[in-house]
Amino acid sequence: MSRRPFVDDGLKREDFTEDRIAELFKEYHATGVLQILDADTREASRRGLLADHPPGEDLWVFGYGSLMWNPACHTCDLAPALLYGYHRQFCLWTPLGRGTPNNPGLMLALEPGGSCRGMAIRITADLIDSETEILWRREMLSGAYQARWVTLKLPQGRTRAITFVINRDHERYAGRVPLEDSVRAIATAAGPLGRCRDYLHNLVLHLDDLGIADGPMHRLHDLVESYES
Repeated sequence: MSRRPFVDDGLKREDFTEDRIAELFKEYHATGVLQILDADTREASRRGLLADHPPGEDLWVFGYGSLMWNPACHTCDLAPALLYGYHRQFCLWTPLGRGTPNNPGLMLALEPGGSCRGMAIRITADLIDSETEILWRREMLSGAYQARWVTLKLPQGRTRAITFVINRDHERYAGRVPLEDSVRAIATAAGPLGRCRDYLHNLVLHLDDLGIADGPMHRLHDLVESYES
């Protein structure tokens, strides 16, 4: 099946600085539109997880959404990966980025159960500190995700990695959204980072590259592409 081209999401490394996050905090935190974790809380989370990583060893990160095509951090290797025990699902409302408070979009997260194919991203040992700072500013900004150690199956064998799973206690956790509502939200929501439907489109393109020609994300994509408001 012929698909339209990849859509650039516009995210760059320089978007994930503490100065930029401080601007977001000032702009949105007090309004309640987006609750943002303070730097100390994020840093405690990062250091707490990495305390269990052996010094001098490279670090693998599992990407199942935009981390697959735009990690915005320095990597030295990419490999197709299979994660057991979690599946990807559009289960997080976003009132910014790819949505608005009046028309929030839906974003991906990992939910318990099943399995998930994605990309393993390797960060060299000497860059772990700087690059995980970028990752935590990106993925742990609001507390909607929780960082976890998982085991991945790679072509060369199994490896330990970190990934970001949904925080079911978070106020923006959507749970299992009815299909009709998911289609409408993804088809119509847009924000400063672009359209929600483009995020899904890019995902499907990368699943195609992984040899996944059909699946729940493909069927959702077809419904979104044919949606008429």
